[in-house]
Amino acid sequence: MSQKRILIIEDDSSQREILSDYLVHHGFSVVTAMTGSEGIKQAQDKSPDLILLDYKLPDADGLEVLTELKERLPLTPVIIITAFGSVDKAVNAMRAGAFYYLTKPVHLEELLLLIERALKKARLEQEVASLRRQVSGWPDFLPKEIIAQSSAMKELLNLARKVAETEATVLLLGESGTGKEVLAELIHRLSPRRDKPLVRINCAAIPGGLLESELFGHEKGAFTGATKAKQGLFEAADHGTIFLDEIGDLPLELQAKLLRVLQNGTFTRVGSVKEIKVDVRVIAATNRNLEEMVKEEKFREDLFWRLNVFSLNIPSLRQRREDIGPLADFFCSRFAQKYNKKIKGFTRKALEALLTYDFPGNVRELENIVERAVILTESDYITLEDLPPYLHKSKGSNPAQDFFDLPLMEAVEKLEKMRIAQAMQEAEGIKTKAAKLLGISERVLRYKLAKYGLE
Repeated sequence: MSQKRILIIEDDSSQREILSDYLVHHGFSVVTAMTGSEGIKQAQDKSPDLILLDYKLPDADGLEVLTELKERLPLTPVIIITAFGSVDKAVNAMRAGAFYYLTKPVHLEELLLLIERALKKARLEQEVASLRRQVSGWPDFLPKEIIAQSSAMKELLNLARKVAETEATVLLLGESGTGKEVLAELIHRLSPRRDKPLVRINCAAIPGGLLESELFGHEKGAFTGATKAKQGLFEAADHGTIFLDEIGDLPLELQAKLLRVLQNGTFTRVGSVKEIKVDVRVIAATNRNLEEMVKEEKFREDLFWRLNVFSLNIPSLRQRREDIGPLADFFCSRFAQKYNKKIKGFTRKALEALLTYDFPGNVRELENIVERAVILTESDYITLEDLPPYLHKSKGSNPAQDFFDLPLMEAVEKLEKMRIAQAMQEAEGIKTKAAKLLGISERVLRYKLAKYGLE
């Protein structure tokens, strides 16, 4: 593992030397600066993994330096250190993006644990950044809207490429919003039928009485309002591909007619007895469990097996979290261009909120969230406040607000007590396990359990 670099911005030479020697002793590479302007330059030149920033500097206020640092290095954690502790300063620093706020004299063991926690959280953003850099290296056959850094998606796309070269019927399975239509378009694009039409229809969006006419066409006078003959979508897709989305919502009476098309490529228009023969490849998709529907006699078993020649199950976004960051970047870039905004990306907290959310609406929900954030943001980076309230870890109310009226050390102790109690509950009272969850030694945990009366 490469040595982590820490930048110390501190004008007090003795304090700077103590911190530097301690961190070097514990395996870190250290860069130092005596002023705010020098620290900003060093941050830009050295790209540190973490920054320790003194609140009071000879040439600038620490909050101003922090703001500048977060603009230049939004994902680099910054820990504020000051001899002048107050709740207001702590609150302002945290709001400006500081990872934590320590008062002097600094307890070095506590600082080391804090640095390790900050670097652990930052590692996630670094991995995402690495994944973003790899996006451009993907094969040419992938359209730009398909982001696939996760192993699950890479495997799925390799299967899609193989089946695309055949004439096999494909059944796409997956939750709503996972991108079934995008995958259907990719399969058609990679198939020998790529120069022929791809016709799409959502079986759930059209009333059953009209769906048969849409799929298979009708003759003049076939029903009230049929003033002229109409070609159906299967005819329009001849020699091409038809994508039947939400196939699980196809009425039973139409399932038999679709089965006939799949078996021998023939059908009749509504109001006609003349057979029409077509050469159409079918790609179907659903977010429903067709096997369960077969058991409940809501879907024909023979049609299910005709559709299920080759099935592809698209993973949900929570099963491919490696793709969340690159997808968010893609949507951010697209909507920034659409709304004529210059947005560089996401702050650490905003990205972390996205990466830890379960996305019941999958990629479609992520796209909507990012578009909303691009519209709302007034800065160069999308912040946590630009995201919908339900994405905030606070779930609509900020728990940290409860600590703002307390003296700083009392607030820290209260939070520490809550976190230790939570870890002990998660560990079912096993101290070694709880200590591991907290990132501290069992000896330190036992001391704190006694201190807070949690034994």
